[in-house]
Amino acid sequence: MADGLSHITFVTKNLDRMEEILTAVLKARKVYDGSAQQFSLSKERFFLVGEGSAQVWIAIMEGATVMARSYNHVAFKIRDDEVAERLSAIEALGLDLRDGRARVEGEGHSIYFYDDDNHMFELHTGTLEERLRRYAEGKDVTVA
Repeated sequence: MADGLSHITFVTKNLDRMEEILTAVLKARKVYDGSAQQFSLSKERFFLVGEGSAQVWIAIMEGATVMARSYNHVAFKIRDDEVAERLSAIEALGLDLRDGRARVEGEGHSIYFYDDDNHMFELHTGTLEERLRRYAEGKDVTVA
């Protein structure tokens, strides 16, 4: 059994643009820039998102863009009071928003968007516990 998540790596054609997205939308903090030295397969930068035990290490590496879009994505937890601010940051960067899926009331709110390399991100306000509790109650589907 794995102990948890170590890091998430995104391959991007433009490190500067991906850094802009991570810092503006996810409030990421850059902790390493390997542009001058190459220890890995290509140039890379490391970021931290979140605080404490919820902190996530994100690595970005220079490389070819993902050609096809899919529903494969990574979701980051945000608070309800952050939705408008994060949506504004996404729109200001000209990123492509995706319509959300049908949801049942009480499972949280999500914002889906693609970066310039066709990675899909989700910003989600709910928790697994909330979703499981709501699913156990029944199936009144709404669009959120």
